[in-house]
Amino acid sequence: MLEPPELPYKKVGSGKVREIYDLGPNLLIVASDRLSAFDVILSRGVPGKGILLTQLSLWWFQQTKSVMQNHLAADHDRQLEEVIGKYPDLLPRSMLVRKLTPLKLEAVVRGYLAGSGWSEYKKTGKLWDHELPAGLLESSALPQPLFTPTTKAETGHDMPVTANEAKEIVGADVFDAAREATLKLYDLGAQKATQSGLILADTKFEFGTDASGDLYLIDEVLTPDSSRYWPQEGYAPGKPQPAFDKQYVRDYLETLDWDKTHPGPELPTSVITNTQKKYIEALEYLMK
Repeated sequence: MLEPPELPYKKVGSGKVREIYDLGPNLLIVASDRLSAFDVILSRGVPGKGILLTQLSLWWFQQTKSVMQNHLAADHDRQLEEVIGKYPDLLPRSMLVRKLTPLKLEAVVRGYLAGSGWSEYKKTGKLWDHELPAGLLESSALPQPLFTPTTKAETGHDMPVTANEAKEIVGADVFDAAREATLKLYDLGAQKATQSGLILADTKFEFGTDASGDLYLIDEVLTPDSSRYWPQEGYAPGKPQPAFDKQYVRDYLETLDWDKTHPGPELPTSVITNTQKKYIEALEYLMK
């Protein structure tokens, strides 16, 4: 499902994956099967992806309640049924959430050197404003997980920011609270991943505040769309690791003559199918 059917609610947002509707005190979020890479929505999606991401996020919201309050509406399942029960196909891909003000930061946490973190380390020997030992390899475990926030861009790419820059964006108190929550959430996710035979290399969280300034966990949580999971079996620093995230799609796209601007190339069926398998495999690992 690339586009949900018309609903009798006011649409207030349309993201790369999700459609957002205003229901008065709450928002209805419906996850499509759209797939984006390099900030471009591709013409073909991954069947069932929206259901998988929604259900995994709902499961993680339950797991993380002891660490951080989240944006789910009170009595969530009953209220969601009342709101969208006439559209049974949408139920497993929908969430009903409180209206909050999202922070203008992506709360990124890294436990291993990979992706843009590895690129930064090769250039500078650091992770932005974090000093690191010399001689680390690609996919090496970091001495401790590091909070490396980025901007939350309306368009274009999110950009890394230093702690001081992030404090200027959201305020020092909110920054400190978000950093503490991010590291605790990563620790919980990493422990669960380890128990499931996975490595949680890095992930990102999003937070929002209510009218009183209280912080909530929002959006999606520890899904293959927002996290880099590797299998423990065969893990060895010094090279890229097989992943259960969109890296498979990115790797394919990097082989093409494409400038990473809209419109993106059409993915072949084999890439769609293999991407779907990777998402399902990650779910199966975590639900062991």
